[in-house]
Amino acid sequence: MSVTTMSQAPTQQPESAAIALDRDAADLQTAVADLVRVYQFRDRDRICCHDISVTQCYALETLVQHGPLRLSALADRLFLDKSTTSRVVGTLVKKGFVDQNADAQDGRAIALNATRKGRSLCARITDDLVDQQKQLLQDLDPEVRTGVVRVLRRLAQAADARFRSGTIAGEGKACCTPSAGVCR
Repeated sequence: MSVTTMSQAPTQQPESAAIALDRDAADLQTAVADLVRVYQFRDRDRICCHDISVTQCYALETLVQHGPLRLSALADRLFLDKSTTSRVVGTLVKKGFVDQNADAQDGRAIALNATRKGRSLCARITDDLVDQQKQLLQDLDPEVRTGVVRVLRRLAQAADARFRSGTIAGEGKACCTPSAGVCR
């Protein structure tokens, strides 16, 4: 059995920053896709039992957190076009979860707001989903839990900022027009 000394060890060139970034970006894409896939179906199954779709739930949650909003502002926050958002809101209005009133800034415009019934539903769904998160986090150390939340928030904020600025595809060019729902 031979012993390899430091001088005999093969020399490794440090990985270039560009190669490391490419690898990390590919790994992040895979991890996010896996996470979104799991959550998308988990949320659909959990939320639909409340007789609303995942998109309707996101709209309701946005109105609870940021309302009242005009339709165009809600569409922008949801990354949907106005016609899709209008249909989503129409269903929420019919079910009594959202109401439409004259906008306080401009009486000709309509402001959307979650009703008491809508806020109650949103709270029930959120409580249910938070309980599921507790099960996922219970075996992690507190500092790991805090770190996971901090990293996810930073990634979400960075992605949102880049998407809204139109540079998410890189090279300063937008691949999509979020409010118009047009992609190339």
